[in-house]
Amino acid sequence: MTDSKDLDQLCIDTIRALAMDIVQKANSGHPGLPMGASGIAHVLWSRHMRYNPRNEHWPNRDRFVLSAGHGSALLYIMLHLTGYDLPMEELQRFRQLHSKTPGHPEYRDTPGVEVTTGPLGQGFGNGVGMAIAERIQAARYNTPEHTIIDHRIYALVSDGDIMEGVQSEAASLAGHLQLGKLVYLYDDNHITLDGPAEDSFSEDVLKRYDAYGWHTQRVEDGHDPAAVDAAITEAENDPRPSIIACRTHIGWGSPNKQDTAKAHGSPLGEEEVRLTKQAMGWPLEPP
Repeated sequence: MTDSKDLDQLCIDTIRALAMDIVQKANSGHPGLPMGASGIAHVLWSRHMRYNPRNEHWPNRDRFVLSAGHGSALLYIMLHLTGYDLPMEELQRFRQLHSKTPGHPEYRDTPGVEVTTGPLGQGFGNGVGMAIAERIQAARYNTPEHTIIDHRIYALVSDGDIMEGVQSEAASLAGHLQLGKLVYLYDDNHITLDGPAEDSFSEDVLKRYDAYGWHTQRVEDGHDPAAVDAAITEAENDPRPSIIACRTHIGWGSPNKQDTAKAHGSPLGEEEVRLTKQAMGWPLEPP
């Protein structure tokens, strides 16, 4: 029998390997976020989210918003692995003209994508709007005998999202309305496209969200599935909107590009992909 920790690691490594390969094949994209947030995505999609790949428009599905839309490879990989109509051939056509896997998630172009994201902060605001819609629909359609609407909105947000003004306004409203169906996972990897985040950003994010009236948590190791799982569970049981700062490492596992801006907006390079797979104990061939 496979140990659950071994199975978790296999799932996470699968996401990381796919992220490296599809970005490398396209020779364009952002491998670092999908690699670093692979553990978060695995836990969220396998243990918490409710969805039906055979009915992507099921009204009471949980929503997932990739506000950090530049990390679109992560979303496409999760949709592929969880059974949506996104075959391996589409992953291999990542960022190519007329593919279902464009550079940023596009609503209606890709099965399972809930909202178009690209401009930083936009997806964050969209998620707040979805939570407001959930509350309105629940008030309209639920009865004491039947709960028709009862779903959550999860989002993965980045430093870039947290820096944007639209995020501040949306977060303030969400706290005021106590939108408890919101669970936001902050990929706190300390890196922006230009370099270390500390060069341009030094505020205490969780203190700000405390002031907004959110439930806040910090996971010191965002690559630990058990810790991420526990934090999401706690967030789901709190009546306030929640944000969980998960300390991750961009380009996790890359011997020479982890924790650098080089893992942010360009492929790792064939040699670095090979070295990373070797370090993971992942087969080098076939890609």
